[in-house]
Amino acid sequence: MDLLNLDRRSFLAGALLAPLGAAADADPLKSLRSEHPRLIALQPDIERIRKLVKDDPVAARIHRLLVVDASRIAKERPVEYKLIGPRLLDKSRKALERIYTLALLFRLDGNREYLDRAVRELRAVCAFPDWNPAHFLDTAEMTHAVAIGYDWLHPALSPTDRKLIRTAIVEKGLDPGLEVYRKGGWWTRSEFNWNQVCNGGLSIGALAIADEEPERAREVVTSAVKSLPIAMRSYAPDGGWAEGPNYWSYATRYTVYMLAALDSALGTDFGLAKSPGFDLAGRSRIYSSGPTGLSFNYADGGAKVSPAAEMFWLARRFEQPVYAWQQHELPRSSRADALDLVWFEAESRSPKEAKWPLQEWFRGVNVAFLRSSWDAGAVFVGIKGGDNKANHGHLDLGTFVLDAGGVRWAMDLGADDYNLPDYFGKQRWTYYRNRTESHNTVLIDGENQSLSGKATITPGRSWMEVDLGEAYPDKLREFTRRLSLVDGVVRLRDRIRGGVPVDALWGMMTEADVESNGRSAELRRSGQRLACEIVSPAEARFDVESTRPPAPQNQNRGTRKLVVRLPEKVRSVDIEVTLKLLS
Repeated sequence: MDLLNLDRRSFLAGALLAPLGAAADADPLKSLRSEHPRLIALQPDIERIRKLVKDDPVAARIHRLLVVDASRIAKERPVEYKLIGPRLLDKSRKALERIYTLALLFRLDGNREYLDRAVRELRAVCAFPDWNPAHFLDTAEMTHAVAIGYDWLHPALSPTDRKLIRTAIVEKGLDPGLEVYRKGGWWTRSEFNWNQVCNGGLSIGALAIADEEPERAREVVTSAVKSLPIAMRSYAPDGGWAEGPNYWSYATRYTVYMLAALDSALGTDFGLAKSPGFDLAGRSRIYSSGPTGLSFNYADGGAKVSPAAEMFWLARRFEQPVYAWQQHELPRSSRADALDLVWFEAESRSPKEAKWPLQEWFRGVNVAFLRSSWDAGAVFVGIKGGDNKANHGHLDLGTFVLDAGGVRWAMDLGADDYNLPDYFGKQRWTYYRNRTESHNTVLIDGENQSLSGKATITPGRSWMEVDLGEAYPDKLREFTRRLSLVDGVVRLRDRIRGGVPVDALWGMMTEADVESNGRSAELRRSGQRLACEIVSPAEARFDVESTRPPAPQNQNRGTRKLVVRLPEKVRSVDIEVTLKLLS
């Protein structure tokens, strides 16, 4: 399972389940909308989207891309029951994408080819022996997919298909979910993405058939609305997400799915959207996105910042047009998302226009950002404190990324293959990409940071300081890292004080070509150059290390590690390095 720590903190169920969602203790279905469709996109939304597609060029482009997607889907076979490792998840997600696309286009355009192909997909997945409840994300996402098909296409489905689909939702989705709820299964108490995805998928399934299966639906919705606040508290106080930007998208998207479905079907989200920090979640995504189109991708996850339809929903719900700005600005490939039309928000405003500050600190997760401007060629740095026990986290306290001149110079490699042996178990900290040595921090004696280490950030004027004292508590008495950005120059100062002599190795992962010459080094990439200088200590020298670990791990081709070497072990040292884009 994709979980490092099932119960990292003691959950006091009564305290955590209230007050948010308490209204669901009464009959949550008392205000159920009787007709279909009732989930996420009601008929007035369809009429609004038709007008958008006609009048707004961005919405029109999204619609065209969806039509292209539907043409591609029409030529493909329905998904088949085939696990990859322990997961059916890619099949669930493919079915979800296909059904949303086909069902929305049918509702917009009335083309029965879209209906027929969606029904083929629904029949195929309903014939699966199960939706892989052993890895419950798979079940939750498939329940979601089938529920959307059932609800959005309900008026056009035959009685036979309605019964087939409804039975599958019950037997393969809701009943396995109820078994977990009744036993108090771990994801019902999780603080992170599993909570939102499982509760969200099951809630949507329950609401789709609530008029026909009221007892099951009532129990699922009540359980989900009580469970979700546990994960929602992870946004407090300022919208950050400890699992990193990649899982921010997954968790937030399913939170929005669930809230939108509750509101459309019941007329209420039981106050869940008012969870502290949730209104700022979009802010954390924008700050973590660099001018290169890459995020500060700490923890498991890739760096590319892709459109996220939930940003439109957040923009409208919290009257924050900067969230919509990012959706409008991000380049779109040949693929589109049906929810981009459903949640489309035309009004947008750039962070520069909104006068957002150039530095920000998200104290809930201890991640901070500094940039020289909001322009495309700006200098951008992100630095991380945080908690090494965070779900999907790496041992990376003090790591940073750097963009300048449209180039990502200091990078995070992201996750390795989840199907590597025991990737989420005992072997996790043997894999290079998860270990301290692959991150842009100071490695002590070649060893990993403490698995229980935490690091807080103190903000200042044009600088952020990370207290890394818990990274190596058995070796160091003091360890701080200060990162500053002044007049385009990034300066990193590491203050290290040890009880015993240690080997301290400063490191920075990069895809740039590196030419080192003692106390200076020059990085070159995409026609740009970055100057790196060692300010102290005087005896330190730059060097380059390989980033290739033993197979079958990712070989990290095209990357290398710029390091600062000291000639001998030290008890006390200040390592100071400057990084500056050359004109």
